[in-house]
Amino acid sequence: MIDRLYRRGVGVMLLNSEGKVFVGARIDNPDDAWQMPQGGIDEGEEPWATALRELEEETGIPPSVVERIACCPERLRYELPEEWRPRLWGGKWLGQEQDWFLARFLGRDSDIDIATAHPEFRAWKWVDPARLPDLIVPFKRELYGRLLDVFGDYLR
Repeated sequence: MIDRLYRRGVGVMLLNSEGKVFVGARIDNPDDAWQMPQGGIDEGEEPWATALRELEEETGIPPSVVERIACCPERLRYELPEEWRPRLWGGKWLGQEQDWFLARFLGRDSDIDIATAHPEFRAWKWVDPARLPDLIVPFKRELYGRLLDVFGDYLR
């Protein structure tokens, strides 16, 4: 059963050849908060196809330089702080329920271009996976911690 209170989405933990994870600073958040690429699933779209689409829309990275490694066996959920709910998605959802994928970036840093048609990030960088919970907004920390547990064997 689908919970209609949560927007369906996907997220991508993208690793480079050094085992570091791609994170971006959202263009609409001036705080020092960084997140992995993520986004909503369109009607009739499959989660992995959505992940590749969102990754390209947010980072300019084409699917041809992305290799799927693993999928989180469960959907992960986060809730928005109450004061944010009216501003996001027209107040329709409490948060997101996401399928998460671990993927390898096979390209070069020059393949990354966050100046996309509808930019979402103002900056990007590669970070050690262990730093992820400290970089994300507080309401997503538990989700990021869970991802580190689930994908841990691949991150060592």
